[in-house]
Amino acid sequence: MAARVKICGVTTEGAVQAAAEAGAAYLGFNFFPRSPRYAAPPLARDLALEAPPGIAKVGLVVDAEDAVLDGIVETVPLDILQLHGRESPARVREVRARYGLPVMKVIGVAGPGDLAAIDAHAGVADMILVDAKAPKGAVLPGGNGVAFDWRLIAGRRWPVPWMLAGGLNPENVAEAIRLTGARQVDVSSGVESAPGTKDDALIRAFVTAAGEVRDRRPPADVIDPD
Repeated sequence: MAARVKICGVTTEGAVQAAAEAGAAYLGFNFFPRSPRYAAPPLARDLALEAPPGIAKVGLVVDAEDAVLDGIVETVPLDILQLHGRESPARVREVRARYGLPVMKVIGVAGPGDLAAIDAHAGVADMILVDAKAPKGAVLPGGNGVAFDWRLIAGRRWPVPWMLAGGLNPENVAEAIRLTGARQVDVSSGVESAPGTKDDALIRAFVTAAGEVRDRRPPADVIDPD
């Protein structure tokens, strides 16, 4: 099977259409106000309603309190919540119980010592997103266009589905999939012409490149919106 692709940080109807036409499996809406990819809930709602059936709508938040999450979930028809901050396993459990939505927990990786956090969260999250740890002093927790050493997770498996992120682009995504065995990949800055501005051609190129790596193993368990 071809790797499933998440296009994260969409802010325009054009980006939604480009992702859908390219064959992306997930659309990511960024609710972190400091990000150049921020989408206010009313905008994200309109964009989510424009997405064709079958694409999972993912809401990215960073250490969001319940009041913030309440407003997002009440406004936007999401399929998955993505926790991209320092949320503990206990907080993941709370969010899953409160909103009844699958939770994707992001774990930043820079070295071997970061892998234990994946194991700790894999028992409570519905999906793990393995991302590059943000550089020191970075304003954003993700979307910084940096990668980590993919050899750290080569051949590893966890009890829940997982997704690879961090510095991926149309030129390197195929190699990243081959090296790690990832069946799902996430991209944001790697398909942009400027911070926050998605490029239709880069989206198509990314999805095509990810789709060219075929895995002969049985399909992995994934989270589907239906």
